[in-house]
Amino acid sequence: MVKFETKLLAVSLLEEYAFDHPRPRLPPSMSAQFKAHKKHKPSFYALTGLNPDLQEHKKMVKICCIGAGYVGGPTMAVIALKCPDVQVAVVDISVPRITAWNSDQLPIYEPGLDEVVKQCRGKNLFFSTDVEKHVCEADIVFVSVNTPTKTRGLGAGKAADLTYWESAARMIADVSKSDKIVVEKSTVPVKTAEAIEKILTHNSKGINFQILSNPEFLAEGTAIQDLFKPDRVLIGGRETPGGQKAIQTLKDVYAHWVPEENIITTNLWSAELSKLAANAFLAQRISSVNAMSALCEATGANVSQVAYAVGKDTRIGPKFLNASVGFGGSCFQKDILNLVYICECNGLPEVAEYWKQVIKINDYQKTRFVNRVVASMFNTVSNKKIAILGFAFKKDTGDTRETPAIDVCKGLLGDKAMLSIYDPQVTEDQIQRDLSMKKFDWDHPLHLQPMSPTTVKQVGVVWDAYEATKDAHGICILTEWDEFKNLDFQRIYNNMQKPAFVFDGRNVVDSEKLRQIGFIVYSIGKPLDAWLKDMPALV
Repeated sequence: MVKFETKLLAVSLLEEYAFDHPRPRLPPSMSAQFKAHKKHKPSFYALTGLNPDLQEHKKMVKICCIGAGYVGGPTMAVIALKCPDVQVAVVDISVPRITAWNSDQLPIYEPGLDEVVKQCRGKNLFFSTDVEKHVCEADIVFVSVNTPTKTRGLGAGKAADLTYWESAARMIADVSKSDKIVVEKSTVPVKTAEAIEKILTHNSKGINFQILSNPEFLAEGTAIQDLFKPDRVLIGGRETPGGQKAIQTLKDVYAHWVPEENIITTNLWSAELSKLAANAFLAQRISSVNAMSALCEATGANVSQVAYAVGKDTRIGPKFLNASVGFGGSCFQKDILNLVYICECNGLPEVAEYWKQVIKINDYQKTRFVNRVVASMFNTVSNKKIAILGFAFKKDTGDTRETPAIDVCKGLLGDKAMLSIYDPQVTEDQIQRDLSMKKFDWDHPLHLQPMSPTTVKQVGVVWDAYEATKDAHGICILTEWDEFKNLDFQRIYNNMQKPAFVFDGRNVVDSEKLRQIGFIVYSIGKPLDAWLKDMPALV
């Protein structure tokens, strides 16, 4: 980019000089010598590499992203911010979603996102439902559509459903009138690019398509910072001249703000598998520390102290070693199930079984938490009010996809508990929808989800933690929102039924202080309260 700007500056200076300083006429003899010399001297454009038609270089690169969700929206907003010479369009068939992106109330909550969108929207960042128009005009098309787990047919419950991806590919082939780079942004199974390439090639009408894999490595709650300062950007493409040129084109976009050493290039299959492997490794760490939390409770050890000691080993490190009620989010479980299916399809049952255990431990942790709540409260929560503090799968996001809170709430509802739920970023409609939908329904587009989810009568949603806990028998902390650390627990205790229980599924409160107030406290992986020690062992 710097070289290109320098070339343009050189052209500009030469043009200004020529305008202000007309070339003097040469004597005929000297003129002939000059012309002869000029024939053998390389031109300015040959030296600079610029085409004489400067309009070609002034053309703004156009990027279109299909899918205005948690990945497409923030990623494209940051590209627009960092690349003012690139026009970015985010398209989606959902009118309400695009309307929200064009309003002051964005459809997703992510710290810092609002400021980025406001700086670029209407300048070089646009949100539209005119999908075909923007795809047709784009030079680079990112595809960031849902790849839900199949619910029926071959691979049901494990394999990724590529229906939306295939539909997008066919649409791209149908509307394109110029060569395009098509970029996988969704998390997809290995060899998906090959399948998409075949669809595009067989419907190309003479147009050249290059397929790249550019998986996202964003953590919700810190997505904007992750995009501003990524530890790596991964681009996979074909090992052909055309494929390498496409890789370089996308690399040049990221090079506006990402150091070159942080941009990794691989072949297509390595890029696709790297994303699945990264999520599997992260989930594995969480399940490992959660497995240790059960052992800590049984032996009197403190999982936080164990995790700290283990994390000081530089070969292991401290990240993703916080014991909790379980992991959630749109990626971990879905990607591991996908990985399991790929292993099974490739004749690797032992490898598949290994990764299945990560999911089994996660499910066990949620079941164990529910059993602890019920067993502690005289083995029944029937008609008892339980306050649920936090419903999102992690703090600083409103995302509830695969949140552990869903399974915990359903487990308590199965024992006829009355739930009062508070989360600062999750709406009542979303909570009711999550608690009434079947597994995996959440990962389909909104218009394909149940339009009017059945209201769960035993569930109330409030907008205040103190209202949620009033007259409650117990409190379950299921999201690590910072505000929960600073609640007036003396006030909460005074307004609860006695004995008053706190079940901390995120280890965010000071259990000793709460015990001094009068609470019976259960913290994941911590030495058990005397009351809880008398309860039967949980399996």
